[in-house]
Amino acid sequence: MDFIKGKKIVLASKSPRRKELLSQISSNIEIRIQEVDEIYPSEMPVYEVAEYLSQLKSKALFDSLQENELIITADTLVILDNQILGKPKDSDEAHQMLKKLSGKKHDVVSACTLLDKNKELSFSVITEVYFKELSEEMIDFYVTNFKPFDKAGSYGIQEWIGMVGIERINGSYYNVMGLPVSELCEKLKAW
Repeated sequence: MDFIKGKKIVLASKSPRRKELLSQISSNIEIRIQEVDEIYPSEMPVYEVAEYLSQLKSKALFDSLQENELIITADTLVILDNQILGKPKDSDEAHQMLKKLSGKKHDVVSACTLLDKNKELSFSVITEVYFKELSEEMIDFYVTNFKPFDKAGSYGIQEWIGMVGIERINGSYYNVMGLPVSELCEKLKAW
């Protein structure tokens, strides 16, 4: 299916998972990165931060945008007890995050921004994720072997910890991977 009506998609993300997911719905993708400081107002409600950061990333690329291009940016956050768990700085922080998530429900918010020369659209999707109790041994094994330092909340649902540690989810699996593909397809069809 042609979701983009002849436009070239520019994915502004270093995430190999987002590239893989997006390539399932379009073969006409270019990766274009513009580094931005992912800073948001401290008083901003946590459930609005992902969309704000997604918009920030898209605006950084607006000047490079050609007439036939559509930029897609995304941001994914893990929220536990109204606090954002970002990407861990090191093994210790990854351990601490996974301990916090153990045996609890948290939300994963993935936001996307679509931008071309004429319009912009942002949206976000929330998925509830329920972790089983994680033993120290499980956490140590995962952090040591999978090094989840590029992942919000210190885990990838598609990796070992997701297979053995996640009890259930309520919502989109792909949203937890970092791209709400079904919702994105709907927005692209309507573009």
